[in-house]
Amino acid sequence: MKQINPIDVIDNSRVHAFHIWLIFWLFLVITFDGYDVVIYGASVPLLIQEWGISDVTAGAIGSYTVIGTAIGAVLFGMLADKMGRKKIILLTTFLFGFFTLLSGFAPTPILFTISRIIAGIGLGGVMPNVIALATEIFPKRIRTAIIASIFCGYSVGAIAAALTSRALLPTVGWEAVYWIGGVPLLFLPFLMKGVPESIGFLLEKGREEEARKVLWLLDPNIGSDGAVELVKPESKVQDSLPIVKLFEEKRAFSTVMFWISCFSAFVLIYSMNTWLPRLMMKAGYDLSSSLAFTAVMQMGAIIGTVVFGPLVNKWGFKKVLVPLFFCGAIALSLIGFMNSMLVAFALIAIIGAASVGVQNIANAFVSQYYPEIMRSTALGSTMAFGRIGGIVAPTFVGILLSFNLLPQYNFAAIASAAVLGGLAMLLVQEKYAVYHKEQVGSTSERITVS
Repeated sequence: MKQINPIDVIDNSRVHAFHIWLIFWLFLVITFDGYDVVIYGASVPLLIQEWGISDVTAGAIGSYTVIGTAIGAVLFGMLADKMGRKKIILLTTFLFGFFTLLSGFAPTPILFTISRIIAGIGLGGVMPNVIALATEIFPKRIRTAIIASIFCGYSVGAIAAALTSRALLPTVGWEAVYWIGGVPLLFLPFLMKGVPESIGFLLEKGREEEARKVLWLLDPNIGSDGAVELVKPESKVQDSLPIVKLFEEKRAFSTVMFWISCFSAFVLIYSMNTWLPRLMMKAGYDLSSSLAFTAVMQMGAIIGTVVFGPLVNKWGFKKVLVPLFFCGAIALSLIGFMNSMLVAFALIAIIGAASVGVQNIANAFVSQYYPEIMRSTALGSTMAFGRIGGIVAPTFVGILLSFNLLPQYNFAAIASAAVLGGLAMLLVQEKYAVYHKEQVGSTSERITVS
């Protein structure tokens, strides 16, 4: 009987209709993930008006939701190893879809907050499992491009949320935008049919027949009738090490700087996602215009990632990330003084590039800074520390707004996070990066040969 290695089949498979449909469904899931994150910020002004809650309370609700995402990321990360990625994706999609829908029927702030927290748990669990499944199922040569494309769904959903809110909030109220967030419930049957289980998980659980069927979808030349024997993939070398390893070999200072930088980026991201419409209304814009700013910020995030990402290869990470952070600080400091809508749009786009765009590029910086064996630990710990910024930010800005300061001071206070992030990134010591050591070693070899 012929033996085949499933990993080789996956890595070398051609793109079939199965792949295209899978990209579509995963993109759609992440799109509604992004939609759900932004609708709260869009609806905050109306929630404050209808329920008479304070800015501090509104900020706290946003923080509780982010706490839910952190819980979901940890909880469903562990459950995926026991239940499989497909079941977790279906479960978490149901959770954030159903409880976002339920949020639109909440009669009180308490029930609304509970619904938002549970939706947050689903949101936190779905994204890492979608990305992990994509990593395990798509051909190696196009894997990075596909994952990046799926990730773009997040910003597309955020833009859709801003535009939908702009159309619905002034006319039918805040409830409708949450009802739309329940649309993922309608395509769950399609996800159940179109999303496969991880082949590695199936083989680990002894479900070889199902694994063979998935492989047949990836490569129709492989029979699904048991004519071939699947070689169980060997366990990969563990790439998750104790966090203390990140502080060895003179990397301690840079590790702390990466954490502070990520914290700052998350403060910017969640401050803007939660409070941008409210901040712009405080600056004198109406609700419709304020929601347009949210869409522009997400467009800036996409453009920033696409434009500045490739420049890293030419200029280096720090020469791209540090100026971006500082440009974000300048844009935030100026936005409160602008009377021109066009100039304000340009500044908001820069803020999008300097927050979401910066974080997308910084993830690659962290990944390449450390040796391969500790990259998962480095990324995981950095993102975990960054989430603290996401938890703190909504409440921090809510407290800031309660002081009734001039809009310029509100934006300047948020800009301090961008300054802190830029300084932290500036202080990262690239001479201790693994890629720097490899470059030095290669240069030394050339000199010796000469």
